[in-house]
Amino acid sequence: MSSPMTESGHAIKVVGTDVEKVKIGMTENQRRRVLAVVSPIILLVIWQFLSQFHLIDTRFFPTPTSIIAKGISDIQTGQLQHDLVVSLYRIFWGFIGGAVPGVIIGVSMGLFPIVRAIFDPVVSATYPIPKLALLPLIMLIFGLGNLEKIMIILLGVVFPVLINSAAGVLNLEKAYMDVAKNFGASRWNYYKTVAIPGSLPMIFTGLKLGSGMALLLIVAAEMEGSTAGIGYRIWTSYDVFDIRDMFVYFILMSLLGYIFSIILDEIEARVVPWKQK
Repeated sequence: MSSPMTESGHAIKVVGTDVEKVKIGMTENQRRRVLAVVSPIILLVIWQFLSQFHLIDTRFFPTPTSIIAKGISDIQTGQLQHDLVVSLYRIFWGFIGGAVPGVIIGVSMGLFPIVRAIFDPVVSATYPIPKLALLPLIMLIFGLGNLEKIMIILLGVVFPVLINSAAGVLNLEKAYMDVAKNFGASRWNYYKTVAIPGSLPMIFTGLKLGSGMALLLIVAAEMEGSTAGIGYRIWTSYDVFDIRDMFVYFILMSLLGYIFSIILDEIEARVVPWKQK
């Protein structure tokens, strides 16, 4: 039985009634990108259909087209850009403030038993505390402002980065340490040439978890004592029952999470080229 041909000339191998393999001329990455674009569009079309025909309560789930119109209106007034800049400023400094010490202390904990003995009890005791429970204390210490919000994000970022960095070093093969010793490497040389590069995959795992935590905490932090920001706008939209505006900022948060993930993936692909995807 001969194989049928597509218009583009690619063969479709058919056995009986089952299609074994279809070559559509796209790489695996291209197929994933297409699916990543198509699947949200399908969801939006279904949502639009259900809202349009009042199969769902449009008071709580307005049509996607009306949400898009509201988003365009927010952009034209400059409100969305202002809130975005305010939140990104707080997320950036909170993330940097948590990630840098998290990597340094985590790698040091993995490499030096004395450092691990000092920090391990503190980390074990403070990590399980919900960071939002600390918000009133942070507000008392730092007041209401950017610093208070940056600090709560910092606390949310530092633990996953620190724990993953320490685990990355502790899971390194002992043979690497032996080879470094045989070549006369000092502790500092081992730290910068073996420990940090070897633990980079786990460090990036911690950074990705930390970026997600930063987005979660910025919304909660901005709901209290803010006059601008994504969290503030979600809360005020709820207060005045402006559901379309609330969805605009939900979508904005989703886009930020997606963009952060892409940025960290791209950096990881360049810094850790040996890691298999």
